Amino acid sequence: MNITQEKVDALNAVVKINIDPADYQPRVDKAIKENAKKAKLPGFRPGMVPASHIKRMYGKSILVDEINNLLQDTLTKYIEEQDLRVLGQPLPKTDNEKEYNWDFADNFEFNYELGLAPEFNIDFSSTDKVTQYVIKVDDETLASRIKNIRRSYGKMTNPDVSADDDVLYSELVQLSPDGSVFEGGISNTASVRLDQIKDEAIKASLIGLKKGDVLTFDIQKAYDNDAAKVAGLLKIEEDEAADLKSNFQLTVKNVNRLEEGDLNQEFFDKLFGEGVVTTEAEFTAKITEELETMMVQDSERKLQDDIYKAAIAKVDFNLPDDFLKRWLKATNEKLTTEELEGGYNDFAQNLKWTLIENKIITDNKIEIKYDEVFALAKVRLDQQFRMYSPQAIPEDQLAQYTVQYLQNKENANKIFEEVKALKVFDYIKSVITLDKQDILFTDFNKLVSEK
Repeated sequence: MNITQEKVDALNAVVKINIDPADYQPRVDKAIKENAKKAKLPGFRPGMVPASHIKRMYGKSILVDEINNLLQDTLTKYIEEQDLRVLGQPLPKTDNEKEYNWDFADNFEFNYELGLAPEFNIDFSSTDKVTQYVIKVDDETLASRIKNIRRSYGKMTNPDVSADDDVLYSELVQLSPDGSVFEGGISNTASVRLDQIKDEAIKASLIGLKKGDVLTFDIQKAYDNDAAKVAGLLKIEEDEAADLKSNFQLTVKNVNRLEEGDLNQEFFDKLFGEGVVTTEAEFTAKITEELETMMVQDSERKLQDDIYKAAIAKVDFNLPDDFLKRWLKATNEKLTTEELEGGYNDFAQNLKWTLIENKIITDNKIEIKYDEVFALAKVRLDQQFRMYSPQAIPEDQLAQYTVQYLQNKENANKIFEEVKALKVFDYIKSVITLDKQDILFTDFNKLVSEK
């Protein structure tokens, strides 16, 4: 067997593999004998089929399989021995294909294209500056959070007349263009939450209604053409909701109001545990602390995104783009040319970041330990549980859930990659200059939404 490599340029290479009968014949003979032992054919006892019979019937397909296996093993070993940093996977060259007899006597030649990772240096220093936002809790955000929590633990009432933030339990019936009920049209009984209505005029028309009141409801305008919201309200498919042009007749069947829970000891104990909070001031301080913790996470996400963009812009290198596009097409048969061209830039950016990550990890001998993966997985699970209940679950139970979660290979890989990214961000933050700036939460949200 002979293997040679031809460097096309710094990012592309072609590996040529020449295989003689002496290279593949032992593997083929062994495979034929193994098939003969397992074969169940009419006229032969199990395990007693002659190898010559198997070769005559299935020899070519066995030869093809063994040649492919040999190529895979040989190419993988060659890449490892030559320490080639390959992007994607080798692609067999299909141009100038030679014709073979597949008669167990051919000398085969196979050519593979390789896309190679670029060589580059990383030189972050204190001269590189990124803004780190210190988010402050504003009165509006604090008041809104307290209101939502009190309503979560409040009681449902049924007032005579609707007001802002009420829920109208209503029958919705599709109307014809002339305003009459569309026979056989869409109808559903659902809860219309006033706090989700986007159009202020429509929201105003829903205030002051009583049980039995009827009005015409422009559902698309009400929800600013949010197909998912409309589909959920009418119990129809999202595609159908997106194309819907009709108005609806809204008949109020009931007015529901979620009253805010009283700020008393029973409420505090439900929320934080018995005796942890005993006054309104302590309650407000706890909620402020919770918000600040959330805001630190928001600030960190923004900082990481800005570091990511700065790193991509600073560490400038090329990729074997033509090769990668062919590889993406070869491994995603349903990928259209338009989809490939439209999504390739994002793919390339993410690949560049992965290469930067790996180099930082390697150059700085950064280790990722199981304890770190376990700890982060536990944090992520705790955050998920707290979405449904602010009370923490017992530590030993959370640890059990974490063990089960990490037994799933996909979950374990996901958390491993997150730990890896966090360590890379921590390294970059340790060598660059972080320019800290105070900002109100509302202003921070505007900043993020603008970008």
